[in-house]
Amino acid sequence: MVDESLDCKGMMCPMPIVHITKKIKTMNPGQVLEVVADDVGSLEDVPAWADRTGNELMEKREDGGEFHFIIRKS
Repeated sequence: MVDESLDCKGMMCPMPIVHITKKIKTMNPGQVLEVVADDVGSLEDVPAWADRTGNELMEKREDGGEFHFIIRKS
């Protein structure tokens, strides 16, 4: 179940990470954030950010040029 959604389409690096960081700070531990981006750089940036911050990347997938990420706040 997703608790919050974040649309980062049209944003180029590093803006998706900036917006994800701001959004995740407003969430409670265990809540789940869905992120949609279209910057190919997010395929590497989002997993690296999750690893660096200790948040769990639950899912990463591509769908028609859009990249979907499911992240659980630690």
